[in-house]
Amino acid sequence: MKIKREEFERERNYLNKTVSLIRKKISNLGQELYNDDSKILEFKKFIWDTHAEMDPNEMRNMMAESDLQVSIMQSKGNYLQRLFKIQNKPYFGSIKFKEDGEENDIYIGITHVEDKLEYYVHDWRSPICSMFYDFETGPAYYKSPSGIINGEITRKRQYIIEDAELKNIFDNDLNISDSLLQEVLAEESSDKMKNIVNTIQEEQNKVIRNTTDKNLIVEGIAGSGKTSVALHRIAFLLYRIPNLTSNNVVIFTPNKVFSDYISNVLPELGEDNTFSMTFYDLLCQNISEYKNIENFTDFLSRYYKGREANFNIIKYKQSDEIIKDLDLYIEDIVNNIMFTKELSFDNFIEVSVDDLNNMLHNKYNRFPLFERVHEIAKRIAYNNYDGSTKKASSIERELKDNLNIKLDLKDIFNNFFKSKYSKISYVTDNQYLCYEDACLFLYLKSLLVGFNTNHIIKQVVIDEAQDYNKLQYQIIKRTFKTANYTILGDTNQTINPYYKFKSLEELRDVFDSSKYIKLTKTYRSTDKIINYTNKILGLNHVTAIRNQKSSDIIFRNDVKKEDFIKDITYLQSISKSIAIITKNDDEAEFIYDNLKDCFDIILIDGLNRIKRDLVVVPSYIAKGLEFDSVIIYTKKDNQYAEKDKYLYYVACTRAQHNLIIYNRES
Repeated sequence: MKIKREEFERERNYLNKTVSLIRKKISNLGQELYNDDSKILEFKKFIWDTHAEMDPNEMRNMMAESDLQVSIMQSKGNYLQRLFKIQNKPYFGSIKFKEDGEENDIYIGITHVEDKLEYYVHDWRSPICSMFYDFETGPAYYKSPSGIINGEITRKRQYIIEDAELKNIFDNDLNISDSLLQEVLAEESSDKMKNIVNTIQEEQNKVIRNTTDKNLIVEGIAGSGKTSVALHRIAFLLYRIPNLTSNNVVIFTPNKVFSDYISNVLPELGEDNTFSMTFYDLLCQNISEYKNIENFTDFLSRYYKGREANFNIIKYKQSDEIIKDLDLYIEDIVNNIMFTKELSFDNFIEVSVDDLNNMLHNKYNRFPLFERVHEIAKRIAYNNYDGSTKKASSIERELKDNLNIKLDLKDIFNNFFKSKYSKISYVTDNQYLCYEDACLFLYLKSLLVGFNTNHIIKQVVIDEAQDYNKLQYQIIKRTFKTANYTILGDTNQTINPYYKFKSLEELRDVFDSSKYIKLTKTYRSTDKIINYTNKILGLNHVTAIRNQKSSDIIFRNDVKKEDFIKDITYLQSISKSIAIITKNDDEAEFIYDNLKDCFDIILIDGLNRIKRDLVVVPSYIAKGLEFDSVIIYTKKDNQYAEKDKYLYYVACTRAQHNLIIYNRES
């Protein structure tokens, strides 16, 4: 809807007034922080100079007062940083909301701006702003602390603001402006993921603002904004939940490249970045018994290079079935382990076999097996050395020698594959632990030693959820046992060839009090790219949102170096980011070696930081990323087969605007 000139001028004046207020606040806060810093230093000096004269209660009160002043100062500093970020773009949208006959303009931005209890800008996460995402013009409501507030949205508006100048206004009767959304989608991608706070869609908003369900399981098609939704949900929860900080949140990502790619979003939203880790990090943190552990990328590479001959063995190791087999195996060990002789220690300690076994199977059976022996040793030391446990470790060694089963984790793990509980016979390497074995070993170790429980983390986000098996989810769940979970993925983008969910809804069996949600619209690719990728997997339910004129997909066969040079040169003239996506890392290295003298090109191996002007990347590292233009390359004798269709789908759906496919018929 076209905006009248006088209305445009009114909006421009409001913007100028808001920007002026923000800059005044920045100046005032800066002075306040300078003054506060001086006061705190003086206060600490006073405490130090007079601490000898204070009694303990006075000292505690003074220290508490000091800590409170520091906390207030930090809060001011954080708000000052947020104001700095928004001073040239204070808001992106507004609604005119009519309640009880009175209309109010609600301007919506990254953070709130108010003066003398008058709100110039509302934080997008505040309850009243939910209407901007959830309703068209007409009847609307929001949930306030006092209850449901009903009213009517009489106008919905979005703004393009650059360098504190109002460039454009969109009035919209429909949910989140088609005009602005298309303008945002038409932008070229950059090295970092951007926030989507000004174009959050209704189905995405329902995930972001859900505080009713303890655990959310979100299944969304390629390009549906799952990762963006996850990050905006974190920002919302940090705003909404008292005492929740970024230090209480962890995000599981597929690799370091992906972690770097998303690292900009939370700071853009005015929040500190959370902890980010891969499942491989969790393995390395908890397994010290092996010198080297294979990472997930190398695990996949073994298969896609055609170097893994034991497909069925690995498939069993990745299966749900092996969880039950390991549980039964450990249960058998726990039930049948026993001391075979009495304990004689230090010439005066004597404990009978019966007493030892009673402690092992009854008195201390609430502990994991290895911990039981440790607790028995501590109790014996405490009882015999006047409450001292200094000799507990020596007693523990004696106790372990008296058992009928050797308490060695490596031996117990290897013996599983020789036992009646295993469906395969297998011998592990004593120094190097394959990824699939590392997952099993950590699960087995945790059952025997105890899970390394983390109570600091209160919110866990797992992205690319389809590439974890249920055993891994059991490990994560028991490690962060008091946390709430947001789990996001797409079974159509499964790159683990040994394990596949029919639907992520299966995870409701693992995570109780969970809600399953589907995201069905894709905002990444053009209609022609979506139509092609649909055919790869036989999909027909994917909805394309982009409406700009799309380029045809190009197919080339018998590709030579000259074809690469020609296509890359053309794509560089129309794109900011280009990826050559190969099937495996051997092909990626081959392409990189052939093109590095012709272009400024980067080889991405899962460990380095991403700079996306022009990259060559294996398909299983590219997942989660997006590029303006993509070239899909495989050698003619290594084309994607039927068994690789999900990997091929992942590779092709990285493209936003242009897709060129080498060595494959259309």
